[in-house]
Amino acid sequence: MSVTLKAALADYPHVKALKDGSVRSEQVAFAWETVTPITRAFRRMVRTGDFDLCEIALTTLAQAAAFGKGLTALPVVVMRGFHHAALVCPIGSPLRGAEELAGKRIGVRAFSQTTGVWLRGILLDSYGVDHRSITWVTEEDAHVQEYRDPPNVMRIAPGQDLKTMLLSGEIDAAIALAGLDAKLVRTVIPHADEAAAEWYRRTGAYPVNHVVCIKTALYPALGAELMRLFIAAKAGAREPSAEARFRPIVGSDPLPYGLEANRAGIELCLRYAAEQGLVPRGYKPEGLFFTGG
Repeated sequence: MSVTLKAALADYPHVKALKDGSVRSEQVAFAWETVTPITRAFRRMVRTGDFDLCEIALTTLAQAAAFGKGLTALPVVVMRGFHHAALVCPIGSPLRGAEELAGKRIGVRAFSQTTGVWLRGILLDSYGVDHRSITWVTEEDAHVQEYRDPPNVMRIAPGQDLKTMLLSGEIDAAIALAGLDAKLVRTVIPHADEAAAEWYRRTGAYPVNHVVCIKTALYPALGAELMRLFIAAKAGAREPSAEARFRPIVGSDPLPYGLEANRAGIELCLRYAAEQGLVPRGYKPEGLFFTGG
C-alpha cells in the first residue's frame, strides 16, 4: 500500500527526477507544492505542520527539536556551500578585514539564518570576533515562532531595506543579501574563496545548509525508502548541481548524502547554533537525523 506525502522542495537538479516522477516507489508517492522562496515552506513546516516532507535549514531543524516540533531529518543535503564570500560591505568601506567587525552593525535576513550561523562561528573561530560584540540588523524573526532573538539583535522598521541600508552606510556589512549589484560591494574577508578553501582543509567541515525533513511519526516506516529515492534521483540527474563548482575543494562528489559523509559539517553547525544561543544545548546528529539504511 502506498502513502502520499504532501511535500515541498526547491527545484534542484538532484531532486528533479523525484519531482517529475522519473524515480518512483511502490511505498510512497508525493503531492508536491511549489513554495517560492522555499524558506517560506520551512516556516510553514515548523509553525503549522503543512507538509509531511519538506526541505529545511539545519538551524531551523535544531530549533524545531528544541521546541518539540516532531521532525526528523534525512541525511540528504540538498543545498550547501562555503560562506566566506557571503559577508560583504560597500566597495568603498574602510573595513580591511573581518577582525575589524567588533562594534559594527551587520545585516542578515534573520538571526537564525543558517548562513549567518556559519559566518558567526567562522568569525569567532578564525578571526576572534564574538557575535555578541556586533549588532545584528534583521528583516524577520526565526521560522520557529517560539524562539526569541538575543538583545544585540534589532529588527528594521517597515519600509526599510537591508540592501539600501548597506549601500547608504547605515549598516557596515551584510550576509547573503540577494539582488545586490556585485559592482557596488566587496567581500569583507579578503580573497574569500581562497580563505574558504583553506578553512575547509583545516576543519574538514563542508558546510551544510538545507536538508530534507519528515514528520517523526513517518520516518520509522518510510526512512529507508525515502533515502533510496533521493539517492536514485541524484544519480539520475542530467545537469550538475550548483555545488559542482566546489569539486576542486571537496573532491568528486560535491553533494554527498548520508550521515557519515556529512557528519563534520552537521556537528560544527550544531555546535555553532548552541554557542550562539539559537538552541539551549548542543545536539548530536543522531538525535536529529534518520540513521537507518
